[in-house]
Amino acid sequence: MTDQIVITEKTSQAKDVRAAIGTRYGPVLPAEGHLFDLAEPEDVVPAWKRWSTVLLRPEALYGTKPASGGKKAVKLQAIRQALRRAKRVWLATDCDREGQLIGQEILEHYNYRGRVMRVMFTAQDPQTIRDAFARAKPNAEYAPLYAAAVARRQADQIYNLSLTRTATVTLAKGARAVIGVGRVKTPALAIVCRRELEIRSFVPEDYFEVVATAETKAGRFRMRHAPKERIRKRADAEAIAAAAEGFSGPLSVRVEDKRQSPPRLHDLPSLQRLCGSRFGWSAARTLEVAQELYDGEGKKVITYPRAETRYLPESLVPDVPRIVAGLRVGRAYTPIPVPEPPLIRRGAGGVFHDKGLAGASHHAIIPNVNTVAALREVWPRLTADERRLFDVIARAYLAAMMPDFRYRQTTARLDVRGHEFRAVGRQPIELGWRAAFPDWTPAEEKGEDAQLLPALRDGEATRLHDAGVEDKQTRPPPRYNEGTLIEAMQNAWRFVEDPALQERLKEAKGIGTPATRAEIIRGLKAQEFLRTDGKHIVPTERGLTLFGVLERADPALVDPGVTAQMELLLDQVLVGEQEMIGAIDAVCVQASRIIGRLTDGTTAGDAALLASALVQPDKASRRGRAAGEGAQRLPRLARRRKAKASAGPTEVAAGATGHTPSNRGALGRSAATGPQGRKGSPRPSRRTAGGPTRPGKQQRGGTAAEGDTSLRIPFGNKEVALQLGARY
Repeated sequence: MTDQIVITEKTSQAKDVRAAIGTRYGPVLPAEGHLFDLAEPEDVVPAWKRWSTVLLRPEALYGTKPASGGKKAVKLQAIRQALRRAKRVWLATDCDREGQLIGQEILEHYNYRGRVMRVMFTAQDPQTIRDAFARAKPNAEYAPLYAAAVARRQADQIYNLSLTRTATVTLAKGARAVIGVGRVKTPALAIVCRRELEIRSFVPEDYFEVVATAETKAGRFRMRHAPKERIRKRADAEAIAAAAEGFSGPLSVRVEDKRQSPPRLHDLPSLQRLCGSRFGWSAARTLEVAQELYDGEGKKVITYPRAETRYLPESLVPDVPRIVAGLRVGRAYTPIPVPEPPLIRRGAGGVFHDKGLAGASHHAIIPNVNTVAALREVWPRLTADERRLFDVIARAYLAAMMPDFRYRQTTARLDVRGHEFRAVGRQPIELGWRAAFPDWTPAEEKGEDAQLLPALRDGEATRLHDAGVEDKQTRPPPRYNEGTLIEAMQNAWRFVEDPALQERLKEAKGIGTPATRAEIIRGLKAQEFLRTDGKHIVPTERGLTLFGVLERADPALVDPGVTAQMELLLDQVLVGEQEMIGAIDAVCVQASRIIGRLTDGTTAGDAALLASALVQPDKASRRGRAAGEGAQRLPRLARRRKAKASAGPTEVAAGATGHTPSNRGALGRSAATGPQGRKGSPRPSRRTAGGPTRPGKQQRGGTAAEGDTSLRIPFGNKEVALQLGARY
């Protein structure tokens, strides 16, 4: 009988840990993602069972109860039995905030008081795991990580449920609809809706530019007159072209030697953006492929994929020669001229920057130092998509260890009777890191800017001919794809007008987290608020209607900047700049203000709009649904699930769509922790050494995506939910 146990986040992780350490630290017991859910509001205050315009803030924190679904009950029972005799627990869950919560919430709930050690690893090969156990630290040192997860989860529970109920009661009177409000999902929807409305209202304007061919002794090239103040009248452009035809004069030539550092290493959002544009992948697909490269059987060739920073700790500098050597054994990377020794860049402008990792649970995504030597054996086991993604990560790493790209930029200007004509050309001097990307040409080197200018001298005489006018037209901003939408969520500070506040919000990591943004987008599509149009993400009419109603009710409901401010407060818990309760209080203050605004009065006609738009999916969305998931099935599903009411509480999401254990995140539908241990929203629980004060034993069912909790009709009000048009 052992007196210690190891707890992992999921079964596949437990298998890897057993392969690495056996039972040296006791039996290895897997969780299944979150094994506990938060209490229902009505379990805390019975009067909260009836929906009303009230802030659902308990006196303490929401308590926890065992979650249902999958094999959670069996796994929890096994851990509970082992905890009764264990004097020491090794938490070997994922290395981020959510992983900390998944492990520690079990100990909190059962009031475990033995010794707890935290094992942190960013790769899942045997050597990394063994090293991580050897370096394990007391769990108390990770109290801020746990507190940050608790703060986010509790704040989301209060904010989302309170505002969903308030919005439904005040805005949906007479409409068979539930208006789901999510602290992250609602502003994410708003980002897409605002862009769509901007495109629809865009009126293109014509303008003109003048081009001409310049002749010099050294050769010929094209020059362009494109002033900042656009030429709006063709007659004006034709007059300039006429003046340029045959014009002779001295060139003003400026030659500069410039250098460009390599691009930064990848975090998850940058990978999702690149793979979306280059391969047409969804954000969820990118994470899925990266996860398989990280922990897939016989693979494990990259580090932890849910990265939220693009720096590496300086402790990884000694690994550089091994990784470079391991990669360059492969035929694809042998031609890349990485210097010997590789170039190490430190500090904010480099690769290795400890201060840049402050508040981050893990570093940039790179090849795994402990498996890179076996890449030849692993490569045949990788799918085509896995090879593509690994190639992106590997080339970024090699480029980061190479010299700067050096080039000579020549700018030639010619004053044509007060009108400046200009030509720019680049000539590479040293490719440097660009040699890692032989098939890539940056946008600024395409088109006219890519021309090779002859060797020009300042003051050299030139003559213009073949002058002409080019018709141009302004274009609307581009629609988002999944990659650029995630980038917009990550850079939510751009939606704030106050420059001082912009600078503060740049410290935050946007709205949502790298691990959950893909689920949020997928959920909005599942709820038929967003849909895919080719490579683009566009709002449905239902989504636009909901956005319009919420924006009129209170712009803060759909303001990414407001959510980014809340995210900053919650993130500050992690670095000790904010107390857990203080962060929760701040979110509650914002929720209370919005509740007050909503209860002051509603916008005329909004209930009718919701009734017509939210209950029935629009035709464009319905066409985009997969076969077998049409709206005609929903009543039948509702009846089928109604017969299972005794199984537990049922959730209702925005647009009156219920939550199922399908891991779909939506505006009000959660991205639950699935059978494979996919992450959901933070789960606070009782107090372990170094952790926050233990909340009470009030219970709440369901799981949710980080940044949003499940939005539900309370258990016992199922008939009311059905009458409102809820789908189950």
